[in-house]
Amino acid sequence: MGSAWRRAKLALGFNMCVYVPATAEEEDSAERLSDAALLSPAMPMTPTPSSGGLRLSKSASRSSKKTCAICLTSMKRGHGQAIFTAECSHSFHFHCITSNVKHGSQICPVCRAKWKEIPFEGPNLDPPPRRARINPVDWHQNNDLMTIIRRIPPPRLDSNRNIMALHQASEPGVFNDDESLDHQPVPAERNASSGNAADNNPVRTVEIKTYPEVSAAPRSKSYDNFTVLVHLKAAVANTGQNLQRNMSNSPLNSHNPRAPVDLVTVLDISGSMAGTKLALLKRAMGFVIQNLGSSDRLSVIAFSSTARRLFPLRRMTDAGRQQALQAVNSLVANGGTNIAEGLRKGAKVMEDRKERNPVSSIILLSDGQDTYTVNGSSGNQPQPNYQLLLPLSMHGSQNTGFQIPVHSFGFGTDHDASSMHTISEISGGTFSFIETESVIQDAFAQCIGGLLSVVVQELQVGVECVDPSLRLGSLKAGSYPSHVMGDARTGSIDVGDLYADEERDFLVSVKVPAELSGSKTSLIKVRCVYKDPLTKEMATLESEEVRIERPETVGQEVVSIEVDRQRNRLQAAEAMVQARAAAEQGDLAGAVSILESCRKALSDTVSAKSHDRLCVALDAELKEMQERMASRHVYEASGRAYILSGLSSHSWQRATARGDSTDGSSLVQAYQTPSMAEMLTRSQATLLGSPSAQRLIRPVWSCTSQPKPR
Repeated sequence: MGSAWRRAKLALGFNMCVYVPATAEEEDSAERLSDAALLSPAMPMTPTPSSGGLRLSKSASRSSKKTCAICLTSMKRGHGQAIFTAECSHSFHFHCITSNVKHGSQICPVCRAKWKEIPFEGPNLDPPPRRARINPVDWHQNNDLMTIIRRIPPPRLDSNRNIMALHQASEPGVFNDDESLDHQPVPAERNASSGNAADNNPVRTVEIKTYPEVSAAPRSKSYDNFTVLVHLKAAVANTGQNLQRNMSNSPLNSHNPRAPVDLVTVLDISGSMAGTKLALLKRAMGFVIQNLGSSDRLSVIAFSSTARRLFPLRRMTDAGRQQALQAVNSLVANGGTNIAEGLRKGAKVMEDRKERNPVSSIILLSDGQDTYTVNGSSGNQPQPNYQLLLPLSMHGSQNTGFQIPVHSFGFGTDHDASSMHTISEISGGTFSFIETESVIQDAFAQCIGGLLSVVVQELQVGVECVDPSLRLGSLKAGSYPSHVMGDARTGSIDVGDLYADEERDFLVSVKVPAELSGSKTSLIKVRCVYKDPLTKEMATLESEEVRIERPETVGQEVVSIEVDRQRNRLQAAEAMVQARAAAEQGDLAGAVSILESCRKALSDTVSAKSHDRLCVALDAELKEMQERMASRHVYEASGRAYILSGLSSHSWQRATARGDSTDGSSLVQAYQTPSMAEMLTRSQATLLGSPSAQRLIRPVWSCTSQPKPR
């Protein structure tokens, strides 16, 4: 006999429930329905004041009484369904709300009123429910996003129990079952930026600027390390005028031509993800799915002790979104953490596909440590070999340096930051640290905001000395592969993809001899070769020659603030590397001292004295790192991950999520593009779910006219 809950209303004015034990199947279902509720909350209601607190309007109240706000199915009395009516007058299926309470929530999912009496599971007088580490999601959701989710039928009780075995059995040996691409002609007009370099292309996608460290040098003086800054900027995305439209149920830039994406998300569903974490992950994936366009394709890999592909690469049409949301909503947390197997299947999806969209990327999220491939340090191997987590195919080509990047996200304080950073570094992706679990959607939003705005691919930068007496010293390019040829006359940097409005800065060191004759010295010229992701055509762009004046005497040399700014960035990144090495050896005091010395050195520079935004941001970041080295416990919990995420950001010159970096008021927002900021605004508006959230748009976009910290 199934469970039979009976509710009796007492004259005392509060609700009381009588308990008859439920079956194991019903309890298992209630767990899943609770997670589903966070992905598919009820439609936001408008609260109105009342003497007893918040009360819904009459029409909203009548609607809420017909449908359970958690599982979104109808509530009919007399059909074997126990109904719980809370003191705020909102009703739910009893098994839905008890599961919600068991996860730590004592707040009404509809009106957010805090309950004094909470439903409990019968006369066994269990102790009060244990609260989760953070409060469950309590934001209203964007109505347009939730419309699609509500149309998904709830999972069948008899199918979810064996869902792992079902997916494993249905997986083909070769993942060549990807959905066909949406082949459409490329429009004649495209967005592009102008530059200071001449080329033969009617549409320019990359802008090149060069800055010598000084504009004039004495003729008799020689330099072993004369610095020239090479600054690149990709085309400006036309996002500002479409921002209001993008707040509706339309994918980013859906009216503007952009390169479609093949995206594989590799998601940790091990036992430690149970409860609030998994529910937040489902909501974040719902946001990603809703913001992909009909030409974009998505595949989801879920891993715990083993890995399974939920569905093949599928176009995110209306039907594709519904199927993807249903698959994500069916996830249940259980088992260990096998990151290597998850990445192996993610790579297999990319390798075996019949067709390929212009842009490809993998997103990896995990809250734990791989316990199957990497077993920690040993006597002969002091550091775990994290490279074993990546399939060889994801290590990239040694010849080109271009590969499918893995953007990794460390979730919470228990993940293995070193392994996640290594994975992203080897594959050419970024590492983000999601310290506060509720920020996961914003972190994903920033990432896909970039992926959905790629305007340049396979970018290679060539540097050549002009004057025969000059030689190249070094190319400071961070994590980008760079090479100086044997004759030291030419060099190259493999950059790869650029997002719209994204910038790259490289410092070129040149050995400049004294000038015996002549009033000028020609230093270098820069050449860029790249592929347009829409037309698939290769383009070439060359800069003008970089020259400096060579008079007999020069007064006080004025250092270029642009060059000084980038020197500061590299100096800060180097200090982070050294501080991390000291911290890993247990010398936290030494690590803090290294960061303090760097802060002091930066404060004396030309750009810092000019209150340069990048210098302000670097100082704030270094100070934050010092605070996260206050003790061994603090460093292990968050310091290591914060530093590695910062290093990832600076070495690739690409935005990562760490600390409060996704907050609009944060100083640590280096490299964030307008497309990323726009997607972040959209994410935060869906979480807030109120008309006032629309006003957030103007402050965010009013800043885009000014350069972000570089």
